[in-house]
Amino acid sequence: MFYNIILQTGNYFYQVTDSHDRFHRQCNIFVCLSHEKTTNNCQLFRFYTNSFYNVKLKCIFARKLSRNSIRMNITATELILIRISGIDRPGLTASFTEILSRYEVDIMDIGQADIHSTLSLGILFKCNEKDSGNILKELLFKASELGINIRFYPISREEYEEWVGMQGKNRYILTLLGRKLTAQQLAGATRILAEQGLNIDSIRRLTGRVPLDEQKNHVRSCIEFSLRGTPENIDVLQSKLMELSANLRIDFSFQKDTMYRRMRRLICFDMDSTLIETEVIDELAERAGVGAQVRAITERAMRGEIDFQESFKERVALLKGLDESVMKDIAEHLPITEGAERLMYVLKKYGYKIAILSGGFTYFGNYLKAKFGIDYVYANNLEIVDGKLTGRYLGDIVDGKRKAELLQLIAQIENVDIAQTIAVGDGANDLPMLSVAGLGIAYHAKPKVKANARQSINTIGIDGVLYFLGFKDSYLDEKGNS
Repeated sequence: MFYNIILQTGNYFYQVTDSHDRFHRQCNIFVCLSHEKTTNNCQLFRFYTNSFYNVKLKCIFARKLSRNSIRMNITATELILIRISGIDRPGLTASFTEILSRYEVDIMDIGQADIHSTLSLGILFKCNEKDSGNILKELLFKASELGINIRFYPISREEYEEWVGMQGKNRYILTLLGRKLTAQQLAGATRILAEQGLNIDSIRRLTGRVPLDEQKNHVRSCIEFSLRGTPENIDVLQSKLMELSANLRIDFSFQKDTMYRRMRRLICFDMDSTLIETEVIDELAERAGVGAQVRAITERAMRGEIDFQESFKERVALLKGLDESVMKDIAEHLPITEGAERLMYVLKKYGYKIAILSGGFTYFGNYLKAKFGIDYVYANNLEIVDGKLTGRYLGDIVDGKRKAELLQLIAQIENVDIAQTIAVGDGANDLPMLSVAGLGIAYHAKPKVKANARQSINTIGIDGVLYFLGFKDSYLDEKGNS
């Protein structure tokens, strides 16, 4: 079988008859580099294709053609995708775009990534059909000169229109977070995404480079997937991600990618076992000599086994007679949660409003307010008479329902859309505010809370919240990265 190839060299076109089927099966772009006549009146063409480099083709028939004879419309346009890869260094992108700038080229899409000094660059451009041969030839020579790999792919109008049409599809963000990330974790997550029909548009690392010494303190690793499509069943997807999280010790956040996700403005925290690594009422109970009784009630309440208000009244009553000075000593020695200081510094620096909504006590919330510059504190007030706790409280109890109401109230005061709010907590009484917030995060939470929250952090400190908000370590100053 014979084939005809149209090659352009200089200002001329040649119709070349070729019997090499492999070229036609594997190639769809031909760029002529040179040609010459041989002694037996044949012509030797040296050309480049997207599958073979610097091919020599000896043809028994090569006919010079006019532009009209091949019915070429020189004002027609072509869409061409180029993919460039190799060792990165300054000026590579400039070298290739400068070539394109010498022709009437429109850039339709461009993307670049760098992994461990290895460049991956893609450019989709539209050019005049009459220029495409020269453009590809110049790009090829430049790539050879720089020691870079380059591939060319023609894109049909149908393919381009289909690609444009996909822009209207839903977009999601999946964040994976842990002390380290393994191939097993990535394989599990990407398999779930594939099963749900989601396409990965891009992957970026949010944390700094992971040290080889895994024993270093506070090591964390986080990557973010940008996804396109509509999950076949979002509840199944969420359930499988939760199962993966439990089995492989990895945290995740799956969020719809909207402007609200990028513009969160109000964050509300539970206090006990969230911002601090203790339950203050248990600390008070120890000093009062009723630690075991109060701890038992607390655990039942946090697991959702008994009503919070009922448990609160029981526990406070057991504190009767405790000296007020004990509260000051406990406040000054509160164990701050890993990552809390970094988290608070970054949130304040970038203008977030911060609230503590706690079923604990105002005295300790105000201590944290002064320490971190927190904007709002709503918690419970213990009644004190003559320097002693009475075993009673003042005002309404801040329970789960009240927390959700307060989050909505503060959002109104700050003129913040509810979709721009975040809630972080660990106990059953945090579930209402986790549900109502735009982003609800269970932090080292009880089983019932993890089962009902859509995002959770269990493997690292509370500063992991920053990655769910899209922060990159490289955005932050030295203090924000400490």
